[in-house]
Amino acid sequence: MLQQFLEVNIWVLIVIMARVGTVFSLMPGFSAGYISTRFRLSMALAVTFMLLPVLAAYVPPLPVNAVAMFLILAGEVIIGAFLASIGIFVISALQAAGTFIAYFSSMANALIQDPVANQQSSVISGFLSTAALVAIFAADLHHVALRAVIDSFSLFQPGQPIAFGDMSQTLAITLSDSFALGLKIASPMLLSALVYYISLGILGRLMPTLQVFFFGLPLQISMQLWVLMICFSGMMMVFLQAYSDAYTPFLAP
Repeated sequence: MLQQFLEVNIWVLIVIMARVGTVFSLMPGFSAGYISTRFRLSMALAVTFMLLPVLAAYVPPLPVNAVAMFLILAGEVIIGAFLASIGIFVISALQAAGTFIAYFSSMANALIQDPVANQQSSVISGFLSTAALVAIFAADLHHVALRAVIDSFSLFQPGQPIAFGDMSQTLAITLSDSFALGLKIASPMLLSALVYYISLGILGRLMPTLQVFFFGLPLQISMQLWVLMICFSGMMMVFLQAYSDAYTPFLAP
């Protein structure tokens, strides 16, 4: 009797851990390369233990064969990757916005190692991604994402068929919306750059001997940085609202 009780509880722990652990392995803020694997595993295991009494009712009974067990665990990993990908796609909007801003400000060749995207990107992209990650934790929006993971057990119950079509459509819409969000965030810099280029072109026609590169480049960089400083708080508010809205459909009413 004791052995059967332990087997059932370990099975429930493994199923919940498969989904929660996948989220912690991929979600921005927890999946960075500078965060040790041991820490991520410890966090996922601690959260799983806390959720065990709440989510045990959603876990199907222990299968009688290894194939059914593997299919259930594979489904949990897929659902966890799906939930984490939503956060990845939303925060990638800042990568697009930073690339646009760096291009407008003639700083596209100033590259750094982005700690959030784990790849080389422009200075503006790295700054926006890091600031957005800090803002997510400061505004407790990581709680919204974790709550969406918890409520997903009632929406995507373990052992049930996975709606791959709906998942693919959701990810495609999220990715397209993230690109539009990046363009929206960078729109103040786009507008200021457009006005600046038109003004510089008119000035170049009026003064053919004007040293455009010597005169225009420092002014362009300084103007874009000033506009970024003025609009930065509004940009972060727009991003945080989009991040919250991305996980809201997965929250239980």
